[in-house]
This record gives sequence, C-alpha cells and structure tokens, in this order.
Amino acid sequence: MKAQSIIALKFLIVMIILTGLLYPVVMTDIAQLTYPSKSNGSLILKNGKIIGSELIGQKFDSSVYFWSRPSIIGYNPVPSGASNYGPTSDTLKKLVESRRESFAGNNSITDISTIPKEMVFASASGLDPHISPEAALIQVDRISEARKFNTNQKDKLFEIIRELTEAPQFFFLGQERVNVLMLNIEIDKIDENN
Repeated sequence: MKAQSIIALKFLIVMIILTGLLYPVVMTDIAQLTYPSKSNGSLILKNGKIIGSELIGQKFDSSVYFWSRPSIIGYNPVPSGASNYGPTSDTLKKLVESRRESFAGNNSITDISTIPKEMVFASASGLDPHISPEAALIQVDRISEARKFNTNQKDKLFEIIRELTEAPQFFFLGQERVNVLMLNIEIDKIDENN
C-alpha cells in the first residue's frame, strides 16, 4: 500500500509539472511567437491607452457612433452569457419590442421590419463585437445628422463600412460582419481630417 501511494504521488508530481507548468508555458510561447496580437487579447490602443479589444463588444449609445448589439450582461466579460429566455417568453418579447421601438425612433425608421435582427436580439455571449453591414448602413443617417456631416463625409462613412466589412470565416462560416469598435474609431478620424 505504501509503495502504491509513493508511485501515485510521483505520478501526480510529474503530471503537475507537465500539464500545469510545461504545457502552458510552451503553448503561451508558441502563441506569442505566431499570433502576438491575438494572444494578448487583440487590444486596441489610442494615444497609448487601451480603448478596447477587437474581440469584445462595447456599449455605444451616443447618437454620433454606431451602436453595438444589445447585451443582457451590460458588455461585462466576466459573467458572459445570454438571458436564456425562450421563444415563448413574455419578458423576451417585451425586451425585443422595446429595443425595436427605441432603435426605430432613434434612426428615423418607419418600417420596423427593416431593422436587422441583431439590433434587437442580444447575442448568446452578450459580447459580440460585430453587426451586419446592413445594421451599420441603417445607422448612417443618424450618425451623419448628429455629426453634421456634409455629403463627402457621409460618402466616406459608406466607404468605411465597405472597407471594414469582413467576409464569412473561411468563406463559408457565418455571415458578413463589421466590427463596431473599428467603425467608431474610423468615424472619429473623419471628424479629425475635416
């Protein structure tokens, strides 16, 4: 019995060293060498200060910026998750109707059926950093009006949406999408350049 306990203890120590120390160090080093930005969280710096990550959605509710998908967790990455309301939930129905009315009112939309679904339904993680190009395009008039853009600046906004539109991953997974934070960074550049 004592011999088996010693063997088990030695095996435990070896496995702790292999899987708890060596493996994480090797994987971290490989990630840092091959994908340094992604392995550090795809952080975005502006004037030397971290303003966000390309991978985590943020709340934008000012009329001068593109709005992100709603988040049931308030864009807090710690309790990442969904509301778990089912399709028959009255609470979900009320939330969606409220979001739809608010989005339509703020963007001068008369036909609410044209509002992209991601602008009224929260994502499963609550942290989705992307919206569809259609959801971005439908917000252009509001942003242009709020920023008092002229025709050239508004055209530049359409161009930025086209440039930042990402294709489906591996050309077949998912849909076209636009990163909201990257869009909003580019909007500020339009103001700075004029």
